[in-house]
Amino acid sequence: MTEQTPKTPGTGASPARMRPWLRVVLVASLALNLAVVGVVAGSAFKPDRRPPHPPRLDQMAGPLTFALSEDERRSIGKQIFEEYRKQGRPSREAIREEYQGVIDALRTTPFDPTVVEQSLARQREAATDRAEAGHRVLLAHLEGLSDTDRAAFADRLEEGLNRFRDGRPPKDRGDGPKDEERRP
Repeated sequence: MTEQTPKTPGTGASPARMRPWLRVVLVASLALNLAVVGVVAGSAFKPDRRPPHPPRLDQMAGPLTFALSEDERRSIGKQIFEEYRKQGRPSREAIREEYQGVIDALRTTPFDPTVVEQSLARQREAATDRAEAGHRVLLAHLEGLSDTDRAAFADRLEEGLNRFRDGRPPKDRGDGPKDEERRP
């Protein structure tokens, strides 16, 4: 007696066996599809909680800077640069020598942190000097504004603060009216 293969209902044909490599391909495809769905679902449903991070050096004034028009920022930047030059900023060669001293100190055995500490103190002092120059120039600019312009600046500052609080970056004020158009 011969063993018969069961017939597929309605067709009268024997069921085909799936080849092993095809089964591997189908399982891998299913796994990849599930991974994509998981990534998409995870990004769609995760809360928007970015870890706090320190502000970049060029954004320390944040909302105050963004409340200025592009022309005002450019003008204030030039004034700060001029004041910085008057203070006797170091040459590029002097800055290179400063960093070379730090590099040499880092490679010296045993390590003596004094050279690095002194360099960092000089850098901190230079950054403080630049920040103070920025404060002076910004304050002089604000003192020179009319009451109407100062109130408009306050409105833009408030808008920027609200946007920071909401987690959105403030709008760039560069597309706003030029100084000549705002002043009565």
